[in-house]
Amino acid sequence: MSNFPFLSVLTVAPLVGALAVAFLPRHRPELAKQVAFVWSLLVLVLSVVMWVSFNAGGDRFQFRESYSWIPNWGVSFTFAADGIALVMLMLIAVLVPLVILASWHDAESSKRSIPVYFALLLILESTMIGVFAAADVFLFYVFFEVMLVPMYFLIGSYGSHQRQYAAVKFFLYSLVGGLFMLAAVIGLWVVGGKTFDWQALSQVDISTGTERWLFLGFFLAFAIKAPFFPFHTWLPDAGGAAPAGAAALLVGVLDKVGTFGILRYCLPLFPEASKWFAPWALALGVIGIIYAALLAVGQNDLKRLVSYTSIAHFGFIGVGIFAFTTQAGTGAVLYMLNHGLATGLLFLVVGMLISRRGSALISDFGGAGKLVPVLAGVLFFAGLASLALPGTAPFISEFLVLIGTFTVNKPVAVIATVGIILAAAYVLWMVQRTTQGTLNPALTEVDGMRRDLNLREKVVVAPLVALILLLGFYPKPVTDVINPAVQATMDDIGRTDPAPSVGGTVQEAGR
Repeated sequence: MSNFPFLSVLTVAPLVGALAVAFLPRHRPELAKQVAFVWSLLVLVLSVVMWVSFNAGGDRFQFRESYSWIPNWGVSFTFAADGIALVMLMLIAVLVPLVILASWHDAESSKRSIPVYFALLLILESTMIGVFAAADVFLFYVFFEVMLVPMYFLIGSYGSHQRQYAAVKFFLYSLVGGLFMLAAVIGLWVVGGKTFDWQALSQVDISTGTERWLFLGFFLAFAIKAPFFPFHTWLPDAGGAAPAGAAALLVGVLDKVGTFGILRYCLPLFPEASKWFAPWALALGVIGIIYAALLAVGQNDLKRLVSYTSIAHFGFIGVGIFAFTTQAGTGAVLYMLNHGLATGLLFLVVGMLISRRGSALISDFGGAGKLVPVLAGVLFFAGLASLALPGTAPFISEFLVLIGTFTVNKPVAVIATVGIILAAAYVLWMVQRTTQGTLNPALTEVDGMRRDLNLREKVVVAPLVALILLLGFYPKPVTDVINPAVQATMDDIGRTDPAPSVGGTVQEAGR
């Protein structure tokens, strides 16, 4: 099925499903949920078929499609996927149906249209697939911007306290970043021979000064989206206000567009500028790891705490990318996947806990594990995965990032390792304050706190727990897909892995 138009069908299918769901009668909310869930399962099945059809040892970009759009500008609907994009597409396909199940009752308290809520989730899925599948720079930019719209309404219309403030802040930050990228996209079109095709642009020779300015335009947009320090301040507000399911997609997938964009566009299209900016990017990465971890320790809001942990994790991903070794690069891409699984699970479980208590404040809990032991156990597992406990998937990716970075930049790797210690502090303290210790008497007066995980919620968490454990012990199926794409990216920027020299020191070849 290598000739089947997987990427265009996957991009359009959720949009068609969203239209079907949105026009269902408002008095039939259960039907809207069921249609949205079944439609997302169809996308998952098609994504699995695409994964099986992908040849890890074949061409770098596969499933390529191209349809003329604006010929005078050299714009086309061009789709293609390498191993990095394929992994992210599978993450989307897995998370969306689970988020729909987890969000079954999330829209009911908002007094807004329930079918529209689930239609927005499917529209978001369509735009997320499009942004990872695009192989035309202009098409990528369009999906990059349009992706903001469904998330803006999910936060602003269906979120919790300060949802409108958080939605506007999220939108404005991303829009400003997008304007920087738009200027760089136009500049790239001018110097690239008036084409937006990624493969053609990757062969263009750009002067040093121009390349650095274009790199900064793209990098600023991606750094805001990721988010990297100091462009991160929108995430705690957006993550704290968004419904738990939307927050899981926001942090689990949308933010990965930033790191994916650096790997797909900044490094291959602007190799010299990437190497010139690498020390600054590594510095921002390690600062973000420590800074966000310290802020996470002091949080009293569960969703804001998880948001800050994600900022710290993105620091690790940034370090892995700009270390310029295949080990660290593979670790960074694997981290993007594993972070989506672990933090997605953590956000969903936190959402289940908050819906029962009616509060997101950690101080309103205490000893909850005595009332909801299964839910508390899953929260503990998700926390351990988030802090990269050996045996869970994030450990493999974090280990690869640190080992790959240590071979070329020992100080950065050592400082980043401090983040592991801080992660243990903020995760374990959060678990201790919410589910362990003396039971808060106020919890016994809340009806919701007497309900442990039901069947629907178990179906939500079970696949994520299984994937985190499976990839923690056997990541080979994923790394086999990632490695060729990462190696090709390193070749694009003219870097090879360090080789041991006489005397046991390490030196980097290919500088």
